[in-house]
Amino acid sequence: MTAIEELRHSPDQLRTRIAAELERARDRSRRLTDIDHDELVRQHSPLMSPLVWDYAHIGSQEELWLVRDVGGREPVRPDIDDIYDAFRTKRADRPSLPLLSPAEARRYVREVRDKALDVLDRTPLTGRRLVEAGFAFGMIVQHEQQHVETMFATHQLRVGAPVLDAPAPPSGSAPDRPEVHVPGGMFLMGTDLEPWALDNERPAHAVGVEPYWIDTDPVTNAQYAAFIDAGGYDNPDWWTADGWAYKNTAGLVAPQFWDEGARTRFGHVEPIPPDEPVQHVCWYEADAYARWAGKRLPTEAEWEMAARFDPETGRSRRFPWGDDDPRPEHANLGGTYLQPAPVGAYPEGTSPLGVRGLMGDVWEWTSSDFTPYPGFAMFPYPEYSEVFFGPEYKVLRGGSWAADPTAVRATFRNWDYPIRRQIFAGFRCARDV
Repeated sequence: MTAIEELRHSPDQLRTRIAAELERARDRSRRLTDIDHDELVRQHSPLMSPLVWDYAHIGSQEELWLVRDVGGREPVRPDIDDIYDAFRTKRADRPSLPLLSPAEARRYVREVRDKALDVLDRTPLTGRRLVEAGFAFGMIVQHEQQHVETMFATHQLRVGAPVLDAPAPPSGSAPDRPEVHVPGGMFLMGTDLEPWALDNERPAHAVGVEPYWIDTDPVTNAQYAAFIDAGGYDNPDWWTADGWAYKNTAGLVAPQFWDEGARTRFGHVEPIPPDEPVQHVCWYEADAYARWAGKRLPTEAEWEMAARFDPETGRSRRFPWGDDDPRPEHANLGGTYLQPAPVGAYPEGTSPLGVRGLMGDVWEWTSSDFTPYPGFAMFPYPEYSEVFFGPEYKVLRGGSWAADPTAVRATFRNWDYPIRRQIFAGFRCARDV
């Protein structure tokens, strides 16, 4: 039983938990926007919005769902709905919009939050699907935490003196074996039980998987450097036709932010840690490496089986380590270190099959397109999942070091274009038996 499910029986405790999660998300977004005015309003890359847009957009979504829909209150700022509608204006064009200034954005999100907390105090958390077990509030918590990760990506793209810093992550350990054999068979994929799970994670359904091998750890920087040194970016044999064309057009020669044996991380230029999972690689690069290594990327079902299936009980766990909510010893989540930890740094997060590092550190590309599960039902709006279904998006799993525990699960599905590199994505390989 999840912590949220336990609290369902005590509405006051559930409200306390929701309020704490809302505040924790706000602490993180405030931290990333507590910088110079010019840095907030500048567009650091056409791939990303100005940070001030993200911050006000967080407030706009909270107003739409919690203040207006759940609470039935009068709109706070209906005049800015279109400005902060993510589907109305492309990221590259958002600096031309009449955006709220940083001071106005901060006042706006504070006012919305005050009203949302009042709605939380007065709303029965049952009787309507949108509020059952606090779903709408959990959806907004996850939305803000997802934008926190987006803002981390924007910070990584900015140029100039560092404004973020963090301690070093814990040390890791080499694996006892490079691969883990997964016997395959039937397992339960997706969920019907997680009260804050989003529509694309549902419904739970039985899936049959053939036996396969999967890497014990994500591919490391050292392993990826060997691919580069072997001429991996010069040989079309390892690339799909689309991948080779994109590599040449974009001039790819290494992961983004690598240069001459060093990397740039939030303004710090530093040696590339050999034992960290590689990140800032697109799907095409991950797929090319896997082919070079004589392997392939795992399917989404293979990834989830490796993460959740317990061969002793035959059931699917919530997380690789069990059913408990994530704790610091389980995985590198929440942005504590501003980077992946070395592989093997979280032995308590190992799955029953012996696969390590499945949650946190880096999102992991899979070979699967983003498609709905059998029996999918859109809820509560099509723009979260439904409009993205199709072969142009690839699925990522597991969550990165920048993702918050409330915004990742072993059933959680992320997706992006196969050309995306600014996200905190890496991969691990699999192969047939």
